[in-house]
Amino acid sequence: MSGFVDKPEPVQVPGLVHLHTGKVRELYRNEAGELVMVASDRTSAFDWVLPTEIPDKGRILTQLSLWWFDQLADLVPHHVISTDVPEGAPADWEGRTMVCRPLSMVPVECVARGYLTGSGLLEYDAHRTVCGLALPEGLVDGSELPAPIFTPATKAAVGEHDENVSYEEVARQVGAETAAQLRQTTLAVYSRGRDVARDRGIILADTKFEFGYDDSGTLVIADEVLTPDSSRFWPADAWEPGHAQPSFDKQIIRNWLTSEASGWDRHSEQPPPPLPAEVVERARARYVEAYEQLTGSAWQ
Repeated sequence: MSGFVDKPEPVQVPGLVHLHTGKVRELYRNEAGELVMVASDRTSAFDWVLPTEIPDKGRILTQLSLWWFDQLADLVPHHVISTDVPEGAPADWEGRTMVCRPLSMVPVECVARGYLTGSGLLEYDAHRTVCGLALPEGLVDGSELPAPIFTPATKAAVGEHDENVSYEEVARQVGAETAAQLRQTTLAVYSRGRDVARDRGIILADTKFEFGYDDSGTLVIADEVLTPDSSRFWPADAWEPGHAQPSFDKQIIRNWLTSEASGWDRHSEQPPPPLPAEVVERARARYVEAYEQLTGSAWQ
């Protein structure tokens, strides 16, 4: 089993139609036909949306995405129209809301990897490939790849795994021209993000993007971008290939859930337990640290 431990009821706001409850975001449509994305403080691990929230997480993800959209504007347009909170919405929506133009979304998770870890490492250890792409011998957990690679995945529903697929499969699903554009743009955005992060003492190991086409046929980047939820960020001064790296993401939460202290078996059908306050605070501090180190601004 997986999914929501406690699925929330969406807030009803006059003039907004609720469309979807995601792992983190609530999606609405306003009377102008624009999309309203609201990032909650929910967090997920092992395909479960946990019963405990991380304070400020949704605002941090939103503000960091907005910062990155500015850094990437010369490479690819984004979908954000404004950050105005709709009239009648809760005050808590401030700082976590993006009003966006609707897009025809491409049903592909566009993943870029510059370092070997995670599911890529598992495939490499078995076949010396990642998503079917051959890699040289001698790589270990945390190794930098000879060049960044595009390793797409199918987009899964809440509670299900994204599944790595080959580039050829993407081309079959969306067409060769779209697949080539996705690969080129994904690697260009990853390379920019990697260079910006590196200048700030952070390694961008891998990341995933979502893209869609607007009414004029222009490819647009959507959702969140280069956040600790969509990316693996490692502190550069602690990078040491050969084992798992410390990271600016939910690893603190995953570590606790798989420890004896949680009393939870991730392979059982039981939902995960609430997080203790100390784990919540450490996870929040990690999100804040990532925001501050990347943007150079103090989190307010």
